[in-house]
Amino acid sequence: MTPKMTPDMIIVNGQAITFDEAHPHANALAIKDGIILSVGETADIRALADSSTRVIDATQNTILPGFIDSHVHLFGGSAELDYLDLYGVRGIDSLTDKVRAWQQTCPDDTIVFAIQADYNIIASGKQTTRQDLDKVLSDRPFAMFAADHHTIWANTMALEMAGILYGGEVDKGAEIVMAADGKAAGELREPSAYGPVLKLTRYGGRDMIGLVTGRNPEPAASMQERQLDADAIARGFKHCASHGITGLHNMDGNIYTLELLKELEQRGDLLCRTEVPFHFKSFDTLDRFAEADMMRRDFGGDWVWCNRVKMFVDGVVESSTALMLDKYPDLDTVGDAVFDDALFKEACVKADAMGLQISVHAIGDRAIRQTLDAYELAQNRNGKRDSRHRIEHIEVLHPDDLPRFSELGVVASIQPGHAPFGVYFSPETVERMLHPHQIPTAYAWQDIRNTGTKVIFSTDWPVIPVDVMPNIKSAVSPKQMPAPWRDQRQSLMDTLESYTAGNAWVEFNESKKGRLKAGMMADIVVMSHDLTAMEPENLDQARAQTTICGGKITYQA
Repeated sequence: MTPKMTPDMIIVNGQAITFDEAHPHANALAIKDGIILSVGETADIRALADSSTRVIDATQNTILPGFIDSHVHLFGGSAELDYLDLYGVRGIDSLTDKVRAWQQTCPDDTIVFAIQADYNIIASGKQTTRQDLDKVLSDRPFAMFAADHHTIWANTMALEMAGILYGGEVDKGAEIVMAADGKAAGELREPSAYGPVLKLTRYGGRDMIGLVTGRNPEPAASMQERQLDADAIARGFKHCASHGITGLHNMDGNIYTLELLKELEQRGDLLCRTEVPFHFKSFDTLDRFAEADMMRRDFGGDWVWCNRVKMFVDGVVESSTALMLDKYPDLDTVGDAVFDDALFKEACVKADAMGLQISVHAIGDRAIRQTLDAYELAQNRNGKRDSRHRIEHIEVLHPDDLPRFSELGVVASIQPGHAPFGVYFSPETVERMLHPHQIPTAYAWQDIRNTGTKVIFSTDWPVIPVDVMPNIKSAVSPKQMPAPWRDQRQSLMDTLESYTAGNAWVEFNESKKGRLKAGMMADIVVMSHDLTAMEPENLDQARAQTTICGGKITYQA
């Protein structure tokens, strides 16, 4: 007779969405040693418990596999919890009031630094200049990050301190915008242009170095800096866990970040399972992929691992750096190509041949086509395999390329909150940058899903908050936009699947997590509401009540 297994924890009286096709719904589950022991009805699960078992009452609310945010910048998002947030600030007077009040709280910082700045923060349609920011703050270096993290605006003191007031060398696809007087205008587009300003910030740019260079900090972080960085990421993990998140796919990477995560795991502060990619840059040579092989070999656990390469091929629509097939309205540019196309294609072929998954930032229709072409070339050279290569963002898609995702088996990695019909951003900037014929297949989530393409959801934190439920509302109950915009709303179940089981699948862990099923990892979230009973427009009112990762409670309201 098999002895009774006594669970460490049970969750009862809930409405479980299991994503297990054999048993799609349940009321309760039991956990033992970090694994789901049993899923079923409350009475049966209670019968497994004894006085030592911890009981969580879901009070008839939704129980889900833990959310996995499949596109974040963990270190950057964690660091930015400490900076001035300018979301919703418009007009130079409001900006000045916010910044001057904030600067009193950080007298020891080298630079006063703010985040979430709107492209129209000074005035609608006006390009922000260093002179504007000198009016905001003239006696201290001041800079602010655009919400999309592709542009920084800096005042004169910040540009001078960073050594770029008179310009400087930047990588392909980046720009220090220059004014007619031969000095920097104040706008710094893409990482290599704004990297010198980041070095002045509280974390010395180490929080974004995996994006700017893909390499470790130079000079190497001191022990004091390393402790500062680890503590920041630990706070970030607590923040993620408070939103029901149990897994993260980082989108910038270096060995330094992986080492910090292993240190956090050893001290018990790693609250979310986290993948960190090898970041291949446009100035790299193919022999650098030896580093990717080393990262995959040395970091391969269930909590911290590397099995993916990340690349950028363009910028963003708002700054006219997304790579387009047509010139932007009223501008003599199609955007900025980050990579030489031949090198990018060979990098994709190389990564694919090594068995690495690839994820590529591609926002403009030309960039998306270039990426699909590279994936197709990799298949032709290496043979088709279960690669689960991804394209990140997919904001402006040419209709001819819509069927190619399913034909090539490419995953569509989308951030609902980025869309002009999401809950975060005004449509005015994007609409001004697109031609009418580009709009019907812009942010075309449902059109992509209808082709049979695998669709996964994420936030791109800190571009938008890592908060899960506003992002879910953006997908299920978006703003209604007039023609030629198309209705791209998602069903609740598709959206939840794209945030849980789908994101477990894309990381090749569908046999371990993403479903509430006996034998799966006990990564679980109990919500504050029954999500299926809520009006779609109210979904952002729901919150995580209890988050469990690896069988341990990582957050409880």
